[in-house]
Amino acid sequence: MKITVLHGQNHKGSTYNISQLFLEKLSDKDTEVIEFFMPNHTPSFCIGCYNCFTKGEFQCPHADIVQPVAKAIEEANLVILESPCYALGMSGQLKTFLDHMSYRWMPHRPHPKMFSKVGLVISTAAGTGTNKVTKSLKDNLFYWGVPKIYRYGKNVGASSWETVKLKKKSQIENDVAQISAKIVNQLGNVKPGIKTKIMFKLMRMSQKSNNWNLTDKEYWVKNGWLDQNKPW
Repeated sequence: MKITVLHGQNHKGSTYNISQLFLEKLSDKDTEVIEFFMPNHTPSFCIGCYNCFTKGEFQCPHADIVQPVAKAIEEANLVILESPCYALGMSGQLKTFLDHMSYRWMPHRPHPKMFSKVGLVISTAAGTGTNKVTKSLKDNLFYWGVPKIYRYGKNVGASSWETVKLKKKSQIENDVAQISAKIVNQLGNVKPGIKTKIMFKLMRMSQKSNNWNLTDKEYWVKNGWLDQNKPW
């Protein structure tokens, strides 16, 4: 199994430590884990040039940074996005990377492999806001085509992992064990649900009348998705 993790921060605080608890539960000797830390793997801000949409993802001026991460996402069985809550949102570092992945959303050129993956999103906050972060991260995975996504947010009541109360850490460990067991059962067995199928059908209808972006349309034609073929 392959797991790709996108850390929304470079420091190893509560969110990072919870992600490691998940990796311990989900990994065995045959598991390959690839981790990317933002901002180390964050490109410059998206400049809105539209190259990824109209000319292809390798025409992005930051493709040399974005594409190695995108490839690791495409090859993973489980994709984990995690970010601490900053001002009721994900970290700017992670958002900067996700902006560069918009070309992989279902309205454009979703990768066929994404429709068979499991996703996990994680967030912590000293106070509140994890629900907004995990929802936003889940939305990104959904629009990439990931059919099964688990959310875990925890308001830890502390500014560092070391100062999180032992009782809360014990609860977190129990939560992680339960969610990890569900993820293991889903890996290799997941199928798109009705929401994904409806979205894909709507995007198929949109692409059939697409006369402004031939790069997107030709991608759908090449995959046979304008006929009856589906990526699952």
